Amino acid sequence: MWELKVKINIECILVLSFLWLAGGSAAGQSASLDAGLRFQKTLNLYYENGVTLQYANPWLLKSRLAIGFNYVSSRLGSAIGTNALKQDNIFFSGSYYFRPRRTIHPFLRANAGWFRADYESEIFQNLTNSSPLLSAELGLAVPTTRRLKTSASLGYNLITGDGSNSPGTLYPLFYQLSVTWNLLKTVHE
Repeated sequence: MWELKVKINIECILVLSFLWLAGGSAAGQSASLDAGLRFQKTLNLYYENGVTLQYANPWLLKSRLAIGFNYVSSRLGSAIGTNALKQDNIFFSGSYYFRPRRTIHPFLRANAGWFRADYESEIFQNLTNSSPLLSAELGLAVPTTRRLKTSASLGYNLITGDGSNSPGTLYPLFYQLSVTWNLLKTVHE
């Protein structure tokens, strides 16, 4: 009997937590969970494409703050059918949106995560192939419909590669284009 009560209480907590995350404020706003594709290009190097996920809630600075998860890889870009190095970027992000009620939302984003290059040959085994990621982005987001959003930004990797202490293919400048779809309710008018 005790186990049943504990199980029911845990399920209630999970349901209430989900409702809180997906729920809105008294002003009629609701949370957003944007999922989509991220197309990224390192300046003078590879195309790295992948997925992005962004979450915003009215309780997080009135939907000005969004947290996210991103995975981009040359495996889904320049390395498809070529000899380009296979490299992966996995990182979490925090974005601050200016003018969230306007048509164009300028934003600042900070990213932190991990970078790994797969050199595929034993002759490169002594080279460093992974590094922490720390980058900043400045960009614009444009909701093109009530659920579809496009964003573009210019980014700078604060940790770059020199080939000996960190991967030589971790260049400083990149730019990206993301197209996302809101999986939760949108803002009510």
